[in-house]
Amino acid sequence: MKRILVTGGAGFIGSNFVNYIFENYPGYHIIVLDSLTYAGNPSNFPDRIKSDTRFSFWYGNIRTAELVDELVSQADVVVHFAAETHVARSLFDNTIFFETDVLGTQVVSNAVLRYSDSVERFIHMSSSEVYGTAQEIPMTEKHPLNPTSPYASSKAGADRLVYSYWVAYDIPAIIIRPFNNYGSNQHLEKVVPRFITSAIRDEPLNIHGSGESTRDWTYVIDVCEALDKVMHLDISKVKGQVINIGTGRDIAIKTIAEMVLDKMNKPRTLITHMAERSGQVLRHVSSTDKALEILGWKAKTDFSQGIISTIEWYQQNYEWWQEQLWMKHVAMKTRNGKVEYY
Repeated sequence: MKRILVTGGAGFIGSNFVNYIFENYPGYHIIVLDSLTYAGNPSNFPDRIKSDTRFSFWYGNIRTAELVDELVSQADVVVHFAAETHVARSLFDNTIFFETDVLGTQVVSNAVLRYSDSVERFIHMSSSEVYGTAQEIPMTEKHPLNPTSPYASSKAGADRLVYSYWVAYDIPAIIIRPFNNYGSNQHLEKVVPRFITSAIRDEPLNIHGSGESTRDWTYVIDVCEALDKVMHLDISKVKGQVINIGTGRDIAIKTIAEMVLDKMNKPRTLITHMAERSGQVLRHVSSTDKALEILGWKAKTDFSQGIISTIEWYQQNYEWWQEQLWMKHVAMKTRNGKVEYY
């Protein structure tokens, strides 16, 4: 039996990962630490998991060193998802991003260092946002880090902090840089569920700028399968590595909106445009070579297939997302004093 500590495990990717591990590894015990911010939702765990003795939940902040130390001391593997993650919100309220993403990661890293004799590996979930706009296509793990928002820079700080702990203290760290994820249980502030739920309600699908900015979209279950590989390969193959998780294909934001409307038989006239978002990244495309070489992993879900599954989930789970409707948009005041909703 392994004991897996998952920080931020009630969030989007974290909860999908917890559900994946629970179903695929019946001998594992899963410990979740989450402060249940607006994006952390205990209903992301089905009752069969919450009632199982293999699952334990701790409500708390990752900056609380005493609590983090206690939980890390019980773990064989630490998977660190906990973070503030929304670009637009970081423009509105940047302080919490550095407190959680950087200082929180320092607390977790210190705990892993303290219990490095018992922690087999520390998987840190970074982000492709640390790269900024692509200077090369595809973007390899050696791409310069040029974050363009407070969120991205806080993730870059956490990313390099974990790297420094590996170099300085030889902790068993692996840094994962996932590109844009989508799937079930994702908060409505993110673009894919925002488009889908707007289409369900016959509301406008608001696009920043022209919508020609592109991203590499990876289905969340594919990401869970990649993390499965990271967690179970011989540690010598992954320790100290930085690995992108993406598909190698980018799709424009406007194309996503059009695909959602077409697949839901809604008119494209629902698409509207607004001012470009500050700190916008123009293009992201992941190199998949390193993930394939080290992990033997390649994304298997085509976007056209994954988006149908995601649409169906939101159509079938109205009660899960209706309470988030008022949080779909973040009010922002621009430099000229105008209020925009992102």
